[in-house]
Amino acid sequence: MRMTHTVLVTGSSRGIGKSIALRLAQSGFDIVLHCRSGVEQAEAVADQVRELGQSARILQFDVSDREQTKNILLADIEANGAYYGIVCNAGITRDNAFPSISGEDWDAVLRTNLDGFYNVIHPLIMPLVQRRKPGRIVTISSVSGVMGNRGQVNYSAAKAGIIGATKALALEMAKRKITVNCVAPGLIETDMMSEDLPLDQIKSMIPMRRTGTGEEVAGAVNFLMSEEASYITRQVLGVNGGLC
Repeated sequence: MRMTHTVLVTGSSRGIGKSIALRLAQSGFDIVLHCRSGVEQAEAVADQVRELGQSARILQFDVSDREQTKNILLADIEANGAYYGIVCNAGITRDNAFPSISGEDWDAVLRTNLDGFYNVIHPLIMPLVQRRKPGRIVTISSVSGVMGNRGQVNYSAAKAGIIGATKALALEMAKRKITVNCVAPGLIETDMMSEDLPLDQIKSMIPMRRTGTGEEVAGAVNFLMSEEASYITRQVLGVNGGLC
């Protein structure tokens, strides 16, 4: 199995994932992009990665589908070599007050956001170990997973679970020189942000009185993926303007 300096970024056709992919490409990483349905958007991101001088390819699968995810990831590393790094970013929301959250919406959020952690990382962990070189795993949680949020009981549960899973996996991987860390963004302004959000009201609760950018989240991920972060593991890095 060939060794590569490649990073997989799930959910990277738009939003924060796109920003992460482009920032990592700027740092010299080859990128494996991922989308569930937005292939045209992912192709546009791939073109931007190539313009930065790095290679890019696209994998399409649903992270909540365990068998599909496993089969596609294993086929990719068999053909192209094990990854240096993994960024688990793909996620969804189905917000509502808890009494109004349907079983379907609960399951959808947990299956994608929390089961997606297992479905993506599990088939890749032994190939990562077998490289016998340092590696990086960065998961994307949320301020909702740290402190909870009204109307997001399902999302908060999933994102809190990611933090716990990240910390536990970091303990298992530490002696292998594979760091496992979590980035927990606050309110980040992306093209996916709902137009119905009362931004002025929300900004008043943020000590820095503004929303963050995808590029600011990407900067944190880029640092954790770098050699400079080689002694940092089992940590949760908040990118939230002082919200918590």
